[in-house]
Amino acid sequence: MLFSSLIFLYLFLPVTLFLTFLLPAKARNFILLIASLVFYSWGWVSYSLLMLFSIIFNYFFALWISALSRNGTRKAVLIACITVNLGLLAVMKYSGFLVVNLNSLLHLAHLKPLSMTPVLLPAGISFFTFHAISYVVDIYRKECEVQKNPVRLALYISFFPQLIAGPIIRYHDIAAQLKERKITLEDFAAGTERFILGLAKKVLFSNVFALPANEIFKTDLTHLNAPLAWFGALCYALHIYCDFSGYSDMALGLGRMFGFHFPENFNFPYLARSIKDFWRRWHISLSTWFRDYLYVPLGGNRKGKIRTYLNLLIVFFLTGLWHGANWTFVIWGFIHGFFLILERLFLGKKLEQLPILNHVYTLFVVVNAWVFFNAPDLHYALHYLKIMYGIQPEGDVLKDFYFYLNPEFTAVSIIAILGAAGVFSWLGKKADLIFNYRAELAWTGIRYTALLLTLAICSIYLLSDSYNPFIYFRF
Repeated sequence: MLFSSLIFLYLFLPVTLFLTFLLPAKARNFILLIASLVFYSWGWVSYSLLMLFSIIFNYFFALWISALSRNGTRKAVLIACITVNLGLLAVMKYSGFLVVNLNSLLHLAHLKPLSMTPVLLPAGISFFTFHAISYVVDIYRKECEVQKNPVRLALYISFFPQLIAGPIIRYHDIAAQLKERKITLEDFAAGTERFILGLAKKVLFSNVFALPANEIFKTDLTHLNAPLAWFGALCYALHIYCDFSGYSDMALGLGRMFGFHFPENFNFPYLARSIKDFWRRWHISLSTWFRDYLYVPLGGNRKGKIRTYLNLLIVFFLTGLWHGANWTFVIWGFIHGFFLILERLFLGKKLEQLPILNHVYTLFVVVNAWVFFNAPDLHYALHYLKIMYGIQPEGDVLKDFYFYLNPEFTAVSIIAILGAAGVFSWLGKKADLIFNYRAELAWTGIRYTALLLTLAICSIYLLSDSYNPFIYFRF
């Protein structure tokens, strides 16, 4: 079930809200758990059993770790628990990738290739696996008490706003809210506003950029030229930002409607002035997860420069691989890791002295890296980049980028670029300051009228347009 679907907007969400507010506070976790299981089972009934196994398995292993006193035994049990979690993820997500690469080696050795039945990737498995690992590691580190209430733990792992595409909520950030929280009118209003704005990002902006981006990246390379290739890369950069940040806005908004306060996941990443700054702003929950649960345990930057650089490469190799079982994602991760190392070596200090060029540099690296992220394979990505830079002769273009520059696309592009640059956020804060108490009621009325109008427009688009996938559903 998609957030940006009519069945979610006008059936699932209203019913869940009604039951949550109708029943006593003690029953809210249970209602939200049932709603989350229904949400996940809507299109993936069989794989809901996989998630239930993850919940039950990690519930008992965390109790076991908590009951142990010897550090050596506790560590051994933790390693076993993480191994099972990652093993499950590896089988479901990476087994096909491993077999393909093993068969390439077997072919070189003139040996018989392996055969394997394709495994359908369960939606959100990367996210609920990372949630489970966060929980058991937090218990091992004694950062919070073990959760003896199975409903609370099950809700943490399966809560529908962040189940399919994040953000990745670390257990110690939400443990107290699982136990006790209040649903206030202020939170509900703020959550509703955040959700509708995120829905607009997805339906009115992301989907518009997705059409040319996907069509161009599916075009035969013999029918591309440099302007069209650059146009496709820029469209994809805007598409993935509006898509993923829009989903995160909806997830945070939904959480707040139910009384949960989740950490921010995006902070205008295209305003970043270095790759280091970019990862402080882009998919913040993933970068902080890898920092706390991988980079720091590996030694972080505490064991010398060489070890720090190696740790960064390991983290971004796995960051790329986490996004998908394809070498294109690995290369995308390595590109970011490589420039992070360069910035630590010498580039970072120079960028601080170049207030405009540092922003151009960051966007240049990020947009070029997105080519690998979106390309079907390495061969296509490399040839696409060659066309972008005129290294490979241009083909016979069937549709130039002018073909896509209709009035709707142009207007959406201008608004999206201003939004990504933080202009509307700045204007909103200024408006809140300018309006005095007498005009506050009128300003509130204008805002919520605009939100209702936005929701209505989104609903009309959803009724008339079937193209509505989320990028991060495949991760």
